Amino acid sequence: MRVLVVGATGGSGRATVDALVARGHEVTAFARRAEAAFGGRAGVRAVDGDVTVAGDVDRAVAGQDAVVVTLGISEHPLRVRLLGAAGTPLDVRSRGTRNVVTAMRTHGVRRLVVQSSYGVGETRRRLPLSTRLVFALLLRPQIADQERQERVVRDSGLDWVIAQPVYLTDGDEGATTSADGTVEQWRVSRRAVGTVLAGEVEGTGRATLAVSGTVRTPTPAGG
Repeated sequence: MRVLVVGATGGSGRATVDALVARGHEVTAFARRAEAAFGGRAGVRAVDGDVTVAGDVDRAVAGQDAVVVTLGISEHPLRVRLLGAAGTPLDVRSRGTRNVVTAMRTHGVRRLVVQSSYGVGETRRRLPLSTRLVFALLLRPQIADQERQERVVRDSGLDWVIAQPVYLTDGDEGATTSADGTVEQWRVSRRAVGTVLAGEVEGTGRATLAVSGTVRTPTPAGG
């Protein structure tokens, strides 16, 4: 399949590109500095562009079979909360996803996989109290934009999956998914999330999936 990854230079985006290439897909990596990150890599076409510019997105979506959206703000959440995001609009997730949906409709692309966050929408009530406080005090603007993003996806009429990972790490935790919001472990690696997103590209149907870390079985002594 020809798959576009929007927000490809972030941690989850890079992991998704890696997973898609490993599965044999033809990948287009789209980001403001995609060429610097992926230029010359086998199996990846790098496209520089701004997801908030409809024309850039339209050109990237044309000719694809599926799209994965891994948009986010890389700046520290406290700085964003106090001063705003310096390099990225606060509504990048919803505005960018709206442009993606419009382009997909225009070009007849049906499969859309979007990374959101656990605790957005129906899963909020399942969060630990400490996390709910962080959401309310520190991440409120970003969570509000993710809620708008999810509405855009649900109202798109496309064949979509919303993946809601728990706390992301750069470790080696595996991932498990559930459709009812069940969580095994509250940390999951970006690498494992990328694998989940890549796998959902090949699926069909609409679903909202919680993505959490797997419970690891201790290795026996001497094993």
